[in-house]
Amino acid sequence: MASKTVYLNGHYLPLEEAKVSVLDRGFLFGDGIYEVIPAYHGKLFRLDDHLQRLENSLAIVRITNPHSRSEWQAIFAPLLDADKNQYIYLQITRGPAEKRDHAFPEGVAPTVFVMCSDIAPFAGAQTGIKAVTLDDSRWKLCHAKTITLLANILHRQEAIDQGGAEAILIKDGYVTEGAASNVFAVINGVLVTPPKSNGILPGITRDVILELAGKNNIAWREGLIALDELKSASEIWVTSSTREIVAVIELDGAVVGNGTLGPVWHTMNDILQAYKESLT
Repeated sequence: MASKTVYLNGHYLPLEEAKVSVLDRGFLFGDGIYEVIPAYHGKLFRLDDHLQRLENSLAIVRITNPHSRSEWQAIFAPLLDADKNQYIYLQITRGPAEKRDHAFPEGVAPTVFVMCSDIAPFAGAQTGIKAVTLDDSRWKLCHAKTITLLANILHRQEAIDQGGAEAILIKDGYVTEGAASNVFAVINGVLVTPPKSNGILPGITRDVILELAGKNNIAWREGLIALDELKSASEIWVTSSTREIVAVIELDGAVVGNGTLGPVWHTMNDILQAYKESLT
């Protein structure tokens, strides 16, 4: 089996040869950000949107962007396969320091790591999934796509422990997002998703869905979703770059809607797939 080629700090090399210092601040503190960019048949999906989010995340955590947008695209290109659906994983940390110290080190170059993986079929994509609601215990910078994901991991694992596939997080009685996704609900025939804030990650797929809904006469709005509204919604979705739109058919042990993929899901999924095809 051929070794996977990755990019690390200016070099393409086999994955097993890619190594970073144990003093890298990403390893010691989770001091870094990441981005995930789908690519369909070698064409990166909404690249400018992803790179804008990358720039926003870097600015929030005060790491200098090491490359221009054209340089990023040139770095990604050799890793892509035109015959596959894949995703780019990009991680940037503040870099290795001479000692472990919470304060930002001076004169340190960021560590840049990029790899490309196949998008694996998701088992619940065409059947729907079970989800659970959990109190959102994360920090107040969720709009930055940081590598500090332990709280998300613990939420997701608790959902799995309860027989679910995702956790839908609740703060002060209102939906924020999923442990690894954005959340939509169909309430009284209107597609609703929480507004952008420092409590949620501004998902690219989320934005694409709203854009396409507006262009295809699907009623939608950004607004707060109370927990009781979520539990009475006719449809609930979770969305992400690699899983796209996944319907939740059971929430906290109760059936959502009629327990199958809903009509608005079918409409929006068809629109999204057609949009993807138009780009490739």
